[in-house]
Amino acid sequence: MRISLAVSVALLILFLGACAQEDQVPPQPSVEPLPTGILVSLAVLDTDDAGNPLPLPAQLGFLVRGESGWAFHALEDSDSNVFHKAMTYTPSPGRAGILTLGGTKAILRFRSPDGATELLWEKDFGGQFSRMRDAEVADLYGDGVSAVAVATHDQGVVAIVRPDPAGGFQVEELDQEPGAIVHEIEIGDLDGDGVPEIYATPSAVNRLDGSPQPGSVTRYVPATGEGRVVVADLGDRHAKEILADDVDGDGRDELYVAVEAVSGGNVEILRFDANTDPQAGTLVATLDDTLCRFLTAGDVDGDGHKEMVAAARNSGLWMLRPGQPGSAWEVISIDRDSGGFEHASILTDLDGDGRDELYVASDDDGEIRSYVWQDGEPVREVIYAYADSLNRFTWNLMPVPVELIPPEGS
Repeated sequence: MRISLAVSVALLILFLGACAQEDQVPPQPSVEPLPTGILVSLAVLDTDDAGNPLPLPAQLGFLVRGESGWAFHALEDSDSNVFHKAMTYTPSPGRAGILTLGGTKAILRFRSPDGATELLWEKDFGGQFSRMRDAEVADLYGDGVSAVAVATHDQGVVAIVRPDPAGGFQVEELDQEPGAIVHEIEIGDLDGDGVPEIYATPSAVNRLDGSPQPGSVTRYVPATGEGRVVVADLGDRHAKEILADDVDGDGRDELYVAVEAVSGGNVEILRFDANTDPQAGTLVATLDDTLCRFLTAGDVDGDGHKEMVAAARNSGLWMLRPGQPGSAWEVISIDRDSGGFEHASILTDLDGDGRDELYVASDDDGEIRSYVWQDGEPVREVIYAYADSLNRFTWNLMPVPVELIPPEGS
């Protein structure tokens, strides 16, 4: 069959038109920008010529959702090789910025939105490591001033850093325990008297072989001058994660302690109230894992009742829902395909819709993910994936107003 020249030309035009349509990239829908982003506190490691881990400068990431989606940039601090935490801080009215906790060197810095920095506290603690490991901010003395409660590695130091009248900062070391490390600080009010209490997690030096590592949870009340009181005696076990929050909605904070396993055991999450015997915490949940280093609480479905999320090392993410008083809590697997040595997680409402989203650093996958509850089920989205082959430990995730983020390259 012969095809006329006119028909051939017509077919060619149709073919070229179809190809042009296929090559056309459809316009991407715009995304509603969020006024709040995420601070990503990191340790980043390369490898040397012999294949050994090579720590790089401490890195603080900024993850922000704009009209074209999520974008990530970071600043580096060559004075340290890890940022254990970063958080918003307002040392005086009208002066908001970002507080960073560095390790090796142990440095507490305030970072202004224009990129300027101020050293608040630096110290060599005299042990194998010097790290500002964790911190929380509160009006600890009832004077309207935001003070910072800090935990350090090693030598077991718990300290308070707060603005002084001269415009600088003063440091008060509340406690020190040679040979101990403190991983976590929480601030709460378990007895309901309106006076903030500091909780810390001193333990023996790190062991990752499953052998006993004794530890406890201690309390300090700066406003009343109360020094160390052991509120949780964990025997030959310890906790690297605690949470002080009113999860059950009774109007008072509770203390939740994620007790790590000794060889052959499981993670246990214990609850302590104001008058609980230090050796008699109430078992809230048991997780089939050996490590759990993040507990976070929020309201994922907007029903006015909080849930708790536990991020375990190998078994993934778990939701814990309080039951009736005296009854067992409901434990639900959110995602078993999520993990990391720290497995940093946070429940927070970035979009302001009255429901908290869950943000998680799955370092095993090199991804930061969000989980939004729809029709009672979590919907997972990868909001950022690292494109290089570097190893990362994400130590913390925290919300940050976008106007506080320093300009890229600062």
